[in-house]
Amino acid sequence: MMKTRKFLNCFLGAALLFLSLDNYSLAQTVPVGTPVLDDYLRRAQLLGNVDSASSFMIRPLYPVSAFGIKYGFDLDSSVVDMDLSTVHTFFGKDDKGKFLMMPAVAKFQYNSTYAFGVNDGAFIPNRGLQTILSPGMYLSYGPLSVQFQPELLMAQNSDYIGFPIEHQSSILFYYDYMNRIDMPERFGSSSYVQAYLGQSSIRFNFNAYSIGVSSENLWWGPGRRNSLLLGNNAPGFVHFTANTREPVKTKIGSFEGQVIGGFLKSSGFLPPWPDYRIQENNVLIPKPEDNKRFLSGLVLTYQPKWVPGLFLGYGSTSQMYRHDISGIGDVLPVFNGRKKAQNIVDPIQEKRQQFSSGFFRWLSPEGHFEFYGEYGTRDNDRKLNDFISTPESGRAFTFGFSHLMSLKKPGHYLQLSSEMTQTGQTIRDDIRNLDTWYIHGHVVDGYTHNGQVLGAGNGPGSNVIFLEFAWVHDMNRIGFQMERIVYNNDYYYYRYEASKDLRNKYVDLVPSLIGDWKFGNVLLNARLQYVNTLNYKWYLENDPGQYVVPGYDRKNFVGQVGLAYIFQ
Repeated sequence: MMKTRKFLNCFLGAALLFLSLDNYSLAQTVPVGTPVLDDYLRRAQLLGNVDSASSFMIRPLYPVSAFGIKYGFDLDSSVVDMDLSTVHTFFGKDDKGKFLMMPAVAKFQYNSTYAFGVNDGAFIPNRGLQTILSPGMYLSYGPLSVQFQPELLMAQNSDYIGFPIEHQSSILFYYDYMNRIDMPERFGSSSYVQAYLGQSSIRFNFNAYSIGVSSENLWWGPGRRNSLLLGNNAPGFVHFTANTREPVKTKIGSFEGQVIGGFLKSSGFLPPWPDYRIQENNVLIPKPEDNKRFLSGLVLTYQPKWVPGLFLGYGSTSQMYRHDISGIGDVLPVFNGRKKAQNIVDPIQEKRQQFSSGFFRWLSPEGHFEFYGEYGTRDNDRKLNDFISTPESGRAFTFGFSHLMSLKKPGHYLQLSSEMTQTGQTIRDDIRNLDTWYIHGHVVDGYTHNGQVLGAGNGPGSNVIFLEFAWVHDMNRIGFQMERIVYNNDYYYYRYEASKDLRNKYVDLVPSLIGDWKFGNVLLNARLQYVNTLNYKWYLENDPGQYVVPGYDRKNFVGQVGLAYIFQ
């Protein structure tokens, strides 16, 4: 009680100190996944139109603090005029208070045949139409700010064929994974409606720093398509945060950072065929009833003063069931690296699901070019000599680049981007031992929130390569994308290596047409995708008289539309 009372006194004292200071600025963010704005801001940095000191490796971004943009959601300063506005206003003594309407966002997604889609926030695995509506407002007075942007999800959630029941000999192998992660194919058997706090926060802000409670989606790392640790594949979760809002300049360079702690929720839905039995044994092992999980995380970036454009970073996350927490090492990831030889069992470390990654981004505004990479490891328990001898054990990585090439017409560019992400393992012992990214033997809900993976959206053991060609001008973009996705390559080898059957790989080939456009104060983002699936759910119907036979190949048409209305 004494410790708690001292903590509250310190906290209230700091709050009163903040409220008495005038050194503050607007703290509204550009939420991860906002139509058009998210991509435009990164392109603007490549073109040298905004400050190149921000790493873009800790998001959401604070454009007012980081780039000096007057209103963080009006990135080109072409819409908001406070003197003429009927919705945005100043109030209070010396106009210290500000009320702003955040962009009203509406997102739509349609899948014709089966669930497809990643890095789409609160959207669920769904066949049919689903919609997210997200109005918002921002209120600040002095250093205190409130951003309230809830999300309402409405999904048709139509039935579709998932893991085939004809796959009887494979279900037991499949459930070795499903019993270690909460990743249902479908959220119930009827339409699905859910409200979330969305991109909301309450903060104290002072100079380059911010502390508060938030439910915003987080993105850690340099990737444009995938993040190994935290991305926007799942809905945002409520978390405490202490973070920088802009690079903190020192004599040796600039630093950015964030520390978080929050609770993750389970979906409450089961994998396919949960009642199936093999030799009188249920394939499904029920998840624990007390399944509330605590996730803590730390991320730091450094921009060396002597190497302009280079950013280095490190991130670490740790989750465990709330009832297993016993000390500060379970709460703060910086204190929970318990190094040991790999043949030693550590009961405390085995209760934690841990990931860490090192990453970099090199940016050249003069050349309109960036190159980046992220290398991650699981468990955070390996000694240095073990890592040096077998760095590929338990690893995942992302590498990518983006280049804007000038066209004849001023301000028009051809954008060429590519990214490769691999979370599938290459060491047989790792695959046999089910040491696959995002699943876990003790935290059997896996690295998920509300039934969706927090990191790379295609799930455990997946490998992805992505390519984009696009014409861009200011906020406008029209282009073509191509993606090859290999789903859970670890499961493929775990199930089929003994038979030496190389025909069962579950692969998507996905060409896409994309478009971003600004119509006055309306931002439009659209995507049309043709998903050509080979060996859907690893299923192949063998023909004894023919070796080369077509697998269970399927087609899916996907349409996505995002709208953001910026209030004048």
